Amino acid sequence: MSETWSVDEHLEDILRSVRPLDPIELNLLDAQGCVLVDDVVVPTALPPFDNSSMDGYAVRIADVEGASEEFPAVLGVIGDVAAGSTGLPTVASGQAARIMTGAPLPPGAEAVVPVEWTDGGTGGGPADAMRAHSSAPQDATGQVRVHRPVVAGQHVRVKGSDVRPGTVALKAGTVLGPAQVGLLAAIGRGSVTVRPRPRVVVLSTGSELVAPGEPLGPGQIHDANSFVLTAAARAAGAIPYRVGAVADDAETLRSTIEDQLIRADLVVTSGGVSVGAYDVVKEALSRVEAFAVEGEDERDGAGDVVEFRRLAMQPGKPQGFGLIGPDRTPILTLPGNPVSAYVSFELFVRPALRTLMGQEPVRRPSVRARLTGETPVSSPEGKRQFLRGAYTPPADGDDELGTVSAVGGAGSHLIGALAQANALIDIPEKTGRLKPGDEVTVVPLD
Repeated sequence: MSETWSVDEHLEDILRSVRPLDPIELNLLDAQGCVLVDDVVVPTALPPFDNSSMDGYAVRIADVEGASEEFPAVLGVIGDVAAGSTGLPTVASGQAARIMTGAPLPPGAEAVVPVEWTDGGTGGGPADAMRAHSSAPQDATGQVRVHRPVVAGQHVRVKGSDVRPGTVALKAGTVLGPAQVGLLAAIGRGSVTVRPRPRVVVLSTGSELVAPGEPLGPGQIHDANSFVLTAAARAAGAIPYRVGAVADDAETLRSTIEDQLIRADLVVTSGGVSVGAYDVVKEALSRVEAFAVEGEDERDGAGDVVEFRRLAMQPGKPQGFGLIGPDRTPILTLPGNPVSAYVSFELFVRPALRTLMGQEPVRRPSVRARLTGETPVSSPEGKRQFLRGAYTPPADGDDELGTVSAVGGAGSHLIGALAQANALIDIPEKTGRLKPGDEVTVVPLD
């Protein structure tokens, strides 16, 4: 392979070495954000019985046919049915049972008349009826006047109308969000088998870095990278651990990474991967013995080798990748400029995380858009450029392309422009110039 790698070659090498995490059984709330390993089949109907969707009266259809304000149907009230009721009364001809939302439909009843369509059994109007139903059910006897007819099944949640037994509630590969957790709880699942959210250790390197909130001294800058990468890892579904900035000392960096491996499914560093005199990440990780595993062949595809490469891309030319430690933990070393680090995360780290989680697709989908703006956009010859962009999708039902404009310049330090962008404009290696109106490939971000 050539000395300079393409973006796709580097990513493919990473994905060849990263495997999905082993499945584990987790309680529902612990499984939020994880990916289902197996289809979940519905064991019982949901809802499990016919129940009322309104406060009102359970009636037979024939008894309220033609009912109106002028000529109400007068029914005898035989009792109350509350949610969770057992020993249900049977509704016979000329009778009604007062029923609460969620309560089982009693035998003989065919529909529910909302309380607002009755006098509430009080002899008053709908307002009185609402007040009559605002308290807990009481023994109900006497009569109720019904002012409107209903059809069979009206205001009734039919057994199995949500999900039926034997059907697939959630497919393997589903990411469990709040709605999916709620469905699992509703069908009685207390735990599920999932691939866990990967644990990601994030650290940045540089003796010049100072934590946000601390005053800057001469030649110092605030550590933005560990924050943007930690936030990006969390947004991608991982559990991130931000270590912060490590000084430019190879032994300190090796020791820090070694200490962190116990809680890492993947390690991400930023800075120190170029060709400078203080590129501490290269110095610390280039040596195979830095994280030696006894008995491993250093070149068998599974040993502790971190390779540092030049990629035909801008920003983000210097990159590194390898497997380290006894568990062969993947480590991705990213450039130190903030934009380079973030773009590299999107292109390489995020797909690796999605692979660990068993999520598809691993890459963000791209779309075509029309370039807008007042000036042409240039790209360096032989490099695949990723410009920050402001993307506007087409209107719903519109066959036209969306539009995108470049935000800020090409400089890899321009984090102010990055904060205004919602997409990356992907410009191929052989495209040197684009003018307003040209079609481009866009990768929308979150």
